[in-house]
Amino acid sequence: MNHSASRSTSDPVQGVDRRRLLRWGGLATAGVAAGVPLVGAGTGPAHASPTDSAGDDRIPQDTLPGGAFDRYVAQLAAAGKFSGVVLLSHRGRTVLSRSYGTADEEKGIPNREGTAFSLSSAGKPFNAVAVLQLAQQGKLRLSDPVGAHLTGFAKDVAEQVTIHHLLSGTSRLDSPDEDVQRVFQSRDEVHAYYAQRARQAKLVGVPGTPNTAHAEAETTIPALIVEAVAGTTYWDYVQQNVFKRCGMTSSAFSTRPQWLTDPHIAHPYMELADTSVVDALRNLDRGSPRPHLLGKNPGRAFIDAPGDGGFATAPDLVRFAQALTDGTVLDRPWADVLFGAKTPHGPTSFGAYGLAINIVNGQWKYQRAGGNPGVGANWSIYPYTGWVAVTLINRDTDSLVDILNRQTQAITGAAPSGGAGG
Repeated sequence: MNHSASRSTSDPVQGVDRRRLLRWGGLATAGVAAGVPLVGAGTGPAHASPTDSAGDDRIPQDTLPGGAFDRYVAQLAAAGKFSGVVLLSHRGRTVLSRSYGTADEEKGIPNREGTAFSLSSAGKPFNAVAVLQLAQQGKLRLSDPVGAHLTGFAKDVAEQVTIHHLLSGTSRLDSPDEDVQRVFQSRDEVHAYYAQRARQAKLVGVPGTPNTAHAEAETTIPALIVEAVAGTTYWDYVQQNVFKRCGMTSSAFSTRPQWLTDPHIAHPYMELADTSVVDALRNLDRGSPRPHLLGKNPGRAFIDAPGDGGFATAPDLVRFAQALTDGTVLDRPWADVLFGAKTPHGPTSFGAYGLAINIVNGQWKYQRAGGNPGVGANWSIYPYTGWVAVTLINRDTDSLVDILNRQTQAITGAAPSGGAGG
């Protein structure tokens, strides 16, 4: 089991109770004086550094939300219930980074901070960003119906369903059942399959009202519109206009052969009905027994469907989170369009474009989660205080929701409301 850590310092946190975070972080019992920042890296003792004068951009010691959350994840890993990476960043500086378990058990490759993980639905915001970039350039409008850019759809879908409906999850489209047993052999095969399924989607309600279940077409159709407008594949568009612009040098839409052989990509470890665990990539004939993922195996996809998934490291997701708010990938007014509440999901939770957003203890939290057999991912942005939190997992676990609850409590002092947007 690999267990690496790094901590550094940054701006004072505003609006977070310091005594509470001191207790949560377990730092008082570590014998570190309040107001002295942690520096250095590794699993050995942290080294103290004197505080600077007024205007110092470091985090006072008693505001670090590390220890209890850190210990909880370590306990899960020690019990075999967590394999992956957790990272907390404040204003672009890593405060806590931990890696556990193996990326490839057969080859003895440990998970590291620089390991890329499958994102599943946690990669869907790349799709929304791509669409908004084209809207920002005046190449499409969010009010455009599907038929303004694509052909081959039923008349009611082409004329009544808009890009806004698709991105906000209010299209009321329904897709036919997916063939989860199919093993794809090329990018072209994946693209043709999902493009055909998108055109088979049927309107089952009034557009503008929330769907009661996940609609696959709401992911695929915006990606197809990106391709039609930009004149390139969705995968290549995002690689060039999102990953490259954000400095996400370890992120990509990797193919199954790359997933199998690249030591920097974590394999998905899937639990079977008899509780044994297998490498899903090396066991394409096996499927998940979990009811919401029944029969699925992420390794069967040669590449993630247009508009979905991708692979990223925890630091790259921090870079993406920063780029969403600093004008790197979207002008700031368009970033506001991305994050703006579109549909209410609960008393303090809302849907945005490809994101779930919550009001937690008086502040916004933007997040996106994803899951597949052997795959779990979540990244969260706390814009009021400058925190970004990333959790990436490559082994089936029932603990992801609790990890996210504890993470949110560590940063905000309150358990989250609403779902994680998976």
